[in-house]
Amino acid sequence: MNILILGAGGREHAFSWKIAQSKKLTKLFIAPGNAGTAQVGTNVAIAADDFPAIKNLVLKENISLVIVGPEDPLVKGVHDFFLADEQLRNVPVIGPKKDGAQLEGSKEFSKKFMIKHGIPTAAYASFTKEQLQEGLKYLETVKPPYVLKADGLAAGKGVVILDNVKDAQKELTDMLAHAKFGQASSKVVIEQFLKGIELSVFVLTDGISYKILPEAKDYKRIFAGDKGPNTGGMGAVSPVPFATGEFLRKVEERVVKPTIAGLKNEGIDYKGFIFIGLMNDAGDPQVIEYNARMGDPETEVVIPRIKSDFLELLEAVGKGKLSEATIEIDDRTCATVMLVSGGYPGEYEKGKEIIGLNPVIEGSIIFHAGTKQSGEKILTDGGRVLAISSYGKDISEATSKSFDLGRRIEFIGKHYRIDIGDDLK
Repeated sequence: MNILILGAGGREHAFSWKIAQSKKLTKLFIAPGNAGTAQVGTNVAIAADDFPAIKNLVLKENISLVIVGPEDPLVKGVHDFFLADEQLRNVPVIGPKKDGAQLEGSKEFSKKFMIKHGIPTAAYASFTKEQLQEGLKYLETVKPPYVLKADGLAAGKGVVILDNVKDAQKELTDMLAHAKFGQASSKVVIEQFLKGIELSVFVLTDGISYKILPEAKDYKRIFAGDKGPNTGGMGAVSPVPFATGEFLRKVEERVVKPTIAGLKNEGIDYKGFIFIGLMNDAGDPQVIEYNARMGDPETEVVIPRIKSDFLELLEAVGKGKLSEATIEIDDRTCATVMLVSGGYPGEYEKGKEIIGLNPVIEGSIIFHAGTKQSGEKILTDGGRVLAISSYGKDISEATSKSFDLGRRIEFIGKHYRIDIGDDLK
């Protein structure tokens, strides 16, 4: 099979690394990819949302299956584009159509979906620019902390949590009246704050049946101790010790099954990944959000724990035969530590040479997130640069390996959190 992966981050490198091991693979293409994906496949200089160019590539290279990594192409309708084209409609796309991608593309849509289908989640209200005054008054009726979410896509940075009502009112004004997150915050969801410990559960579905992948916990704040602004993710750990068999059974019965059933009831033919962001509220799962794709950097700990042929699983999704597939999970812990550029998640410089990528410690994998090749050199090309993933018998051993390798790798401005997994030990 000739496979195309759309995207350029650590998630896409993890997909590529795993698919490259499949006996079913003939050729692997990544558009646009990064310096890491180039080590296991062929990068093609096409943006993940350039649908006409993607069509030409699929036809030219006789692509058998397309895997969509990031959310943008899904929300923009890449799957719909394939189905509407006579030459492409028989090429399976792993990732939902526009209607299913609304689970991530619109916070309000996902909240309405959860409430309609009895999926446990926080109470909420939503407001547009024209309803700003109503929103400001609503905040005065809510107990702190105040959770404000841009309705649309904001690259993982559209959620703000504040303790002071005046600060929350200022933030709401910035988001709605001053378009702080652009079009993404043309509508804002104000949500009840949920107490507990977060984790993420990942589901692969063909629209009929599903497989639950390993769970993970990621770390969003830039500094140790969960200080500083939110980022796209500074590290992740899988499995999550508090996600016991009993808790995960609750997740399946109260969240996963009604989500899949709800999609069917809405007439949404969903083929792909569902990321379920959860809060463990005194042993009961509450859904914080859905994503219509795998998380990043969670993918860099989930994928290494899948022992089965990943391409076979994805092929089964495309054929609507996921119920016939099996999935085997590695019992070991996997932890990833993200090395980021100085200044991230604010302004940062690109083009810094990365030193020390070889040799890799046994049991560790370097997934490239924001890198590019320049001659013999590999340079930084993003805010999140490298995800250092390691296996271990427990969290301490896995994170210790990743920290060790992270110390050896150098580039100007390098920063990483030194407390990944500490709260789970």
